[in-house]
Amino acid sequence: MKAFPDISFLCSLYRLQIHSPVVVEWMKQHHSLPVSTFLLLEFRQSVRYQNRLFSLDRKKGFSPSEGATMLRNLQTDLTTEVLEIVSVDWTDVHRIAEELSTKHTLSGGHRLADIHHVATALHLASPVFLTFDENQKKLAEAEDMSVPV
Repeated sequence: MKAFPDISFLCSLYRLQIHSPVVVEWMKQHHSLPVSTFLLLEFRQSVRYQNRLFSLDRKKGFSPSEGATMLRNLQTDLTTEVLEIVSVDWTDVHRIAEELSTKHTLSGGHRLADIHHVATALHLASPVFLTFDENQKKLAEAEDMSVPV
């Protein structure tokens, strides 16, 4: 099954969350996961932002040591090709994203990053999209993608 994930799937892989058992099981069955450089940037930025929130209020975000572990585990999975960086034509992804935005944002209220990930999956001809975000799931399904998780 050729699948492409979003940030919610990736975060559940590197931080214990409610959906983590589903992600671990999916990874056991498929062994690798394609990722874009944009998804990796979003993940790393999210970790750094959560570290900042924690530094301002220890009831928010997560600690720098937890963030460092997440980033280290991500890098290990990139090195061992558990995560495979896929090459994309960003001009084409942005064209598809513009089409998705025009077609779905007024009715569905989609964020740019969500549109961007679905556009990347469509560009890669991935029939399966991996997300735990209900709104992003609706977008992927509107484009005839399967969302099995």
